[in-house]
Amino acid sequence: MTPLRDTLQGAVVLAPMTKGSNLPYRQLCQEMGARVTMSEMTVARRLKQKSRREFALIRRAPEERFFGVQLAGNKPEEMAWAATLVASRGADWIDVNLGCPIDYFTSKGLGAALGREPNRVRRIVEAITRAVPERPVSVKIRLGWNDAHRNYLEVARAAVEGGASAIVVHGRTRAARYTMSADWDAIAEVVREIPVPVIGNGDLLFRHEIENALARTGCCGVMTARGALIKPWLFREVTEGDLDLTGEERVEVYRRYVALAKGHWGSDDRGVSRIREFLLWHLGFWCRYTPRLPDGSYPAMQVRGSWQPRTPLEALLARSDAEAHAFLADALLAETPVDPERAPAPASAVALDDDALEAG
Repeated sequence: MTPLRDTLQGAVVLAPMTKGSNLPYRQLCQEMGARVTMSEMTVARRLKQKSRREFALIRRAPEERFFGVQLAGNKPEEMAWAATLVASRGADWIDVNLGCPIDYFTSKGLGAALGREPNRVRRIVEAITRAVPERPVSVKIRLGWNDAHRNYLEVARAAVEGGASAIVVHGRTRAARYTMSADWDAIAEVVREIPVPVIGNGDLLFRHEIENALARTGCCGVMTARGALIKPWLFREVTEGDLDLTGEERVEVYRRYVALAKGHWGSDDRGVSRIREFLLWHLGFWCRYTPRLPDGSYPAMQVRGSWQPRTPLEALLARSDAEAHAFLADALLAETPVDPERAPAPASAVALDDDALEAG
């Protein structure tokens, strides 16, 4: 088995994202150059309860190069059982979720709430590594519960003591959510203090940002969530340089996602209904695309609407209202031309909660 460090070295990992890391989107990102992908957050207890929905989350696409499953749970024996299951289903590595900020999960002691219990984290990792010694185990952490309790080094050390082969650091606290920029200085501190590979995560949207993050911190690799949702071709940019796709080229990328989704969920009425649900969600991120600005500067992840679309199609793709997204989804599903002149006038905006996308 190739050491995890070798696999992750220089990699841009597709993050474990609720809804975002669906199987067809992972396939799309792989076609765009992603070599390490992860499942959506999967709750260990729901697997044990034989939830069909949860089992769907751990399904591996046949061509996935290196596929990790992220598990959420706070009981060592339950997490060990789930790790054994996902390993038998083809997971190349297993990640423990200490990042989910959503109230529903933290109120149950999962996700970011688990990060307040380093000793329990150590026991969970120990149980998993004993159960599946042939699979590397990582732990994805935040910097802490809030700025008053930034215990990321303590948690990272506990995970390594338990046998973790890598640490993934999302450079924000649970309280910060997505309102503040990621703290890459803190990520660099983890790299210096922890003897296993560290993957840094936060606000990576362009190739130069990825290169700077690797050089600045010494991370083994990086992880992208919103960057890959806004620009699935981000993985190509890592090797090819900045890509300023035209509106027509972007539509072709979105059509490819629909084709992959039909291959996964089917093209009957039930499958199309399911795909449309995901398409509307993805359009809420695709509309945020911003190329390098005319003055040569790059827009920050936290800044939206900072460019002037150059064509009617780009203007349509940049709209964030529900009417535009429904129009685009229907055209993509029907495989008909996307004609900006036929698009309805906006009447409402799409409210999208970034916190809900990355349970990891």
